[in-house]
Amino acid sequence: MNMTRRMMLRGAATAVLALGLGAVALPGAVRAAQPAVEVWKAAGCECCDGWVRHMRTAGFDVTVHTVDDVTPLKRSAGVPDELGSCHTARVGGYVLEGHVPAADVTRLLAERPQARGLAVPGMPQDAPGMDMATGQPYQVMLFGVAGGPQVFARH
Repeated sequence: MNMTRRMMLRGAATAVLALGLGAVALPGAVRAAQPAVEVWKAAGCECCDGWVRHMRTAGFDVTVHTVDDVTPLKRSAGVPDELGSCHTARVGGYVLEGHVPAADVTRLLAERPQARGLAVPGMPQDAPGMDMATGQPYQVMLFGVAGGPQVFARH
């Protein structure tokens, strides 16, 4: 069978479409390549469990350590008291304190600033894991930098 120009173009278009559809699935594969996250939290903390689900949905491989008291880990990780929250995590050489959005963690890992890590102080109602959808803004703070903590992101 002789292949006409129209058949060749149709075949090429089909191949491009198939590759494009394959690319739609690619972000999941890319997300799966995120570095491992280790989180320390208290037993029964549902908002911490919600944050872990948020991170896993974003493609992070999360290992959870349930402890009686997270405070000693926060201190050893250098989390300032004023930036404390309910759980502490480590990823890619950084510390994450509280309900830090996965997108901010991805940005941190891409930009690699000279810092100790990111924190969402307290427990903002609209942060990942809290998910109360009140519309109240909150900030993600970069800490362990010269001059003290600074705003990394606003949500």
